Amino acid sequence: MQPTTPLVLCVLLSQVLLLTSAEDLDCTPGFQQKVFRIDQPAEFIEDQAILNLTFSDCKGNDKLHYEVSSPYFKVNNDGSLVALRNITAVGKTLFVHARTPHAEDMAELVIVGGKDIQGSLQDIFKFARTSPVPRQKRSIVVSPILIPENQRQPFPRDVGKVVDSDRPEGSKFRLTGKGVDQEPKGIFRINENTGSVSVTRNLDRETIATYQLFVETVDVNGRTLEGPVPLEVIVIDQNDNRPIFREGPYIGHVMEGSPTGTTVMRMTAFDADDPATDNALLRYNIRQQTPDKPSPNMFYIDPEKGDIVTVVSPALLDRETLENPKYELIIEAQDMAGLDVGLTGTATATIMIDDKNDHSPKFTKKEFQATVEEGAVGVIVNLTVEDKDDPTTGAWRAAYTIINGNPGQSFEIHTNPQTNEGMLSVVKPLDYEISAFHTLLIKVENEDPLVPDVSYGPSSTATVHITVLDVNESPVFYPDPMMVTKQENISVGSVLLTVNATDPDSLQRQTIRYSVYKDPAGWLNINPINGTVDTTAVLDRESPFVHNSVYTALFLAIDSGNPPATGTGTLLITLEDVNDNAPFIYPTVAEVCDDAKNLSVVILGATDKDLHPNTDPFKFEIHKQTVPDKVWKISKINNTHALVSLLQNLNKANYHLPIMVTDSGKPPMTNITDLRVQVCSCKNSKVDCNAAGAPHFSAAAALLLPLFSLARL
Repeated sequence: MQPTTPLVLCVLLSQVLLLTSAEDLDCTPGFQQKVFRIDQPAEFIEDQAILNLTFSDCKGNDKLHYEVSSPYFKVNNDGSLVALRNITAVGKTLFVHARTPHAEDMAELVIVGGKDIQGSLQDIFKFARTSPVPRQKRSIVVSPILIPENQRQPFPRDVGKVVDSDRPEGSKFRLTGKGVDQEPKGIFRINENTGSVSVTRNLDRETIATYQLFVETVDVNGRTLEGPVPLEVIVIDQNDNRPIFREGPYIGHVMEGSPTGTTVMRMTAFDADDPATDNALLRYNIRQQTPDKPSPNMFYIDPEKGDIVTVVSPALLDRETLENPKYELIIEAQDMAGLDVGLTGTATATIMIDDKNDHSPKFTKKEFQATVEEGAVGVIVNLTVEDKDDPTTGAWRAAYTIINGNPGQSFEIHTNPQTNEGMLSVVKPLDYEISAFHTLLIKVENEDPLVPDVSYGPSSTATVHITVLDVNESPVFYPDPMMVTKQENISVGSVLLTVNATDPDSLQRQTIRYSVYKDPAGWLNINPINGTVDTTAVLDRESPFVHNSVYTALFLAIDSGNPPATGTGTLLITLEDVNDNAPFIYPTVAEVCDDAKNLSVVILGATDKDLHPNTDPFKFEIHKQTVPDKVWKISKINNTHALVSLLQNLNKANYHLPIMVTDSGKPPMTNITDLRVQVCSCKNSKVDCNAAGAPHFSAAAALLLPLFSLARL
């Protein structure tokens, strides 16, 4: 006889006590729903209801008491769960314990996105071991369900079963979770009466490897009686994915002459199947090598690691003797540990045999010839070399050096980057008369150093014989420029100097003739035979052709070669100043009012084309022979200015006042200039000079302008 469960005893006791209420007959003590799920909010707000809990002890809930696993929450009398203050993080789960003298139960609130908290459930609630209230015991029995992926029809098919040995009559099974009522929905379902779990379509382990479901029993009203209990569904892997090389292109490099067993590169593939099974256990091999010379097995791949290594002797890895320094390998990866039943995937590995500098450059011949005209510059010969190394590397690129025969640094050599030839150039003009022949010794090396067992030999040096061709060179003036200093105003026909030009062609007997090339003022003449330069006119330092007291002329020296060659020389004549220019005054016209109280007439200035000391200080005077005394007065202001004033008012008329100005030269020079003074009528701010027979000027302006000029001195 099976033991009577507490639920059966409760029902029997209800019958004995004749409790015939429909509510009592249908009532199951505890929470109507035992598991709740909510998303973690940004913040739980104080006194704001989170959810409503419904608990019944089937006896009226007398002395109902709630406990919450977090001290930051409480359950109100109406069953609403609220926060005691604003709080952000409380963990992944909250537990609510409800009890009365007749029953107790626990509800679970799963917070999606919350973090774990420490402490056991017993520590949280501190339940008394001597509590007289009987506690509910779970009786749902579940085992993990294993389902192979890629199953074929028919569907649905049973895959497992849930057992509840203590399930009340009339209750049903309910299945929830991702794959049932959450996306992807409808994959699994449960027979609510028998507990059989079935799958409705084939599964893909590489999409979802496990499903976490929940099983519970509910009454006819859908209220939870037991559970939920976790049910794990595990998808069993099938070998349905080929290995894939995902990291290409695969390019490796190995130096020529590398020892046997040198690692070139590693190639690994990916298999989406279960890495814990042979379905994803890969093995590698080389399916094809192109080219297959000098050996069809130049390389080997580690079947487990995927490392590609060389397996031929260093002598066979000679880049210069290979048909092609590039090899392509078809690499195969096979799962199931390489068994024939395994799936395969392939990729191409490109292996480059890199060059090392194991060949020195060699000149194509021991001697090179070149000719160059004297005085010319530029490339005169290209030196050719051979090198068996890779043209794209510094092991092939040549570097040339002149090691002998270039004491004057007249030659330079550079590498042509396209042809690798040495371009020998003349950078300083050569002189046939000094040396008609030159011999250079040139060596060639690589940019990269040679490997230790290779050295540069005799073929890495060459001799260049250079012949200089004589040309008719232009005569050269010495010195150039030629400079001479003379006083201006020297007499016509005076000899300034004799120019000298020499012919660089010293081995040729040639004569030189001279001529004037540029003489802007037409002052000079040159003897065509002896080069004597004399004057044909008076030299004037104040001429517009003279700049900063220097006059420039150009002369030609022409030899008798065929064709003749011409050289140019420059003559700079520095002209010393003499006092040959008299000073002059400005302005030469002035106005004054006939009733002016200020009898100042005008401020005069003087200037001189000569240089100091033949200029200021100037002496200003009134030429008294023609001017009555006691009418005009002139007073010195400074070395270059003087003030003309009246001693008394004059009648309206035009007056001519002779002003004499003298410079400080030795001997001095004097100039007399008429100053025309207009005495005008000035009444009611109107100036009338018409009667004076002169243009109309403001008397005030005539006085202010000279005074302003004086202020600037």
